[in-house]
Amino acid sequence: MSLLAEERQQLILQQLDEAGKVKVIPLALQLQVSNETIRRDMDVLEELGKLKRVYGGAVKLTHHNGEPSYTMRRKLNQAEKEAIGRQAAGLLKDGDTVFMDTGTTVLEMTRYMAGKKRITVITTSLPSAAALLQALSHEHFTGKVILLGGEVSIEQQSVSGIMTHEMLGHFSVDKAFLSVGGISLQHGITDYELNETLVSRRAAEQANEVILLADHSKIGSTAFCQIAALDTADIIISDQEMPGSWSEELEKYGVSWIKA
Repeated sequence: MSLLAEERQQLILQQLDEAGKVKVIPLALQLQVSNETIRRDMDVLEELGKLKRVYGGAVKLTHHNGEPSYTMRRKLNQAEKEAIGRQAAGLLKDGDTVFMDTGTTVLEMTRYMAGKKRITVITTSLPSAAALLQALSHEHFTGKVILLGGEVSIEQQSVSGIMTHEMLGHFSVDKAFLSVGGISLQHGITDYELNETLVSRRAAEQANEVILLADHSKIGSTAFCQIAALDTADIIISDQEMPGSWSEELEKYGVSWIKA
C-alpha cells in the first residue's frame, strides 16, 4: 500500500474518530510503512492541533482543564453546530414538552423553531431562554419557556446544582436535547462540568426520547463526567457520518444516527 502523507494522515484521523485513540505499530503494519513514518505523521497532526501524542500512539484532544467558557465554545465549529441545530429543531412536533440543555449546539435550535405550535421548553441555559423568549415575543412559535432555578454560572451562562436537579424531577418531557462533551463506545455519553452532568442525567431519566447533539470533535471523545451509558440515547445528530465501527453497537442499542 503506497499512500501520500496527506492520505495517511487522513486515515489516522478517521481511525481516531472511530476509536478515540490510535497506536503506531498497528498503523505502520496496516499502511506498510515504518514506525518512524507514522510517528512523523502524528507529529504533524499534533502541530496542527488535530490530536495529542501519547506513548505508543495518539489520542483525541480533550479539554483537560475543563470545558472552555460558553463564549469560547460559541466560536468553535459554528457552521457544523448550525446544521445540527437546524436538524434537531426539525424533530420538534406541535405540542411537545422538551428539555434543552446549556450547550451552544442546542442554542442553535432556537433559530429554527419558526411555525412550531404549543412547544413547552424547559431549560437551564440563560442564552437559550433569552433567545426563546424573543422568538415568542415575535410570534415565531407558540408555547412557553420554563427556566429552572439554581446556582448561576457566569462562565457557562447556565443554572445548575441540587435545586435545579430537584426541580427537573417534577417534569416529564417528550424529548431531551443534550449537547454533550463526548460520545464513545467505551465510556458512553460524557460531559465536563459535574453539576451540569447531573442535570443532563436527570433530564435523560425524565425524557421519553433522548437526542444527543454532537459535532465531529465530540465523536469518539471522552469528557470528565459520565452522563449515561450509550444505550440511553435514542438519536445522535452529528455533522459527520457514523463511524463504521459503531454500526453494530448502535444497532444493538437501537440508537439512530442522523447526519446534519
